[in-house]
Amino acid sequence: MSNRELVVLGTASQAPTRTRNHNGYLLRWDGTGLLFDPGEGTQRQMTFAGVSANDVDHLCLTHFHGDHCLGVPGVIHRMSTDRVRGAVHAHYPASGAKFFQHLRYASAYDDSVRLDEHPITRDGEVARGRFGTLRAVRLDHRIEAFGYRLEEPDGRRMLPGRLAELGVRGPDIGRLQRDGSVRVGDRAVALAEVSEARAGQRFAFVMDTRLCDGVFELADGADMLVIESTFLEADAALAERYRHLTAAQAGRVAAECGVRCLVLTHFSQRYPDPRRFHDEAASAFDGRIVVAADLDRIPVPPRR
Repeated sequence: MSNRELVVLGTASQAPTRTRNHNGYLLRWDGTGLLFDPGEGTQRQMTFAGVSANDVDHLCLTHFHGDHCLGVPGVIHRMSTDRVRGAVHAHYPASGAKFFQHLRYASAYDDSVRLDEHPITRDGEVARGRFGTLRAVRLDHRIEAFGYRLEEPDGRRMLPGRLAELGVRGPDIGRLQRDGSVRVGDRAVALAEVSEARAGQRFAFVMDTRLCDGVFELADGADMLVIESTFLEADAALAERYRHLTAAQAGRVAAECGVRCLVLTHFSQRYPDPRRFHDEAASAFDGRIVVAADLDRIPVPPRR
């Protein structure tokens, strides 16, 4: 199992269907779990997917329409029931703070979880940790909405051939990575001599919005882009009216931004055949496309 994967808990927009739950997405990123937009029924979907409340370190809401947040009470109550260890960080648009309070205290319960709230007022960094940096970028929806972008720091890839050639082995490799140079015999070996630059991985999460600069900023160079594709192109006028994206627009974003894996989700219940979303996105994007289904586990593409 990949230690970087997306666990899809729900893929429906507005109203759940017989086969699609409301939204919900858990990103496992090494030892960190980020739960995005838990809609109604997310707690039960977590059980089906084998996701524990202890797997969630960050709760990230893009906006306060119900299909993106009505699962918050159940998730928080489950965290308290399971006595989640340590702090859970909640990120959401500051303009919806009153809604978050209503969701957090929707009923009486033994409030034992440490939930640290971080309301978002503008674009920029919202969290930093072992996973790297989590940023929020404003989108263009009918109410205030933000997308999220996780950025791993750039690093270096060791070159075994060069290490052997210069006689760097055993504990010296760790010292070289830590200190930037190490002495072997009568010479100093610099890290740059035995390694090459390796770009950190990027993950982007784009929900309810029409096309805007923020969409492209979030998606730029993403290894995985999770993006709403509520409508098909035949209903582009509806997409524009309600400030949503079509599958074709999602494909265009992925193509223009150099995305490696495009994950389509947030489907209107009016469309029974999910293959049509794939075909429309593929008309613009020739990379990997996943039409998300509930309980899918989608690995983040391997590092290059």
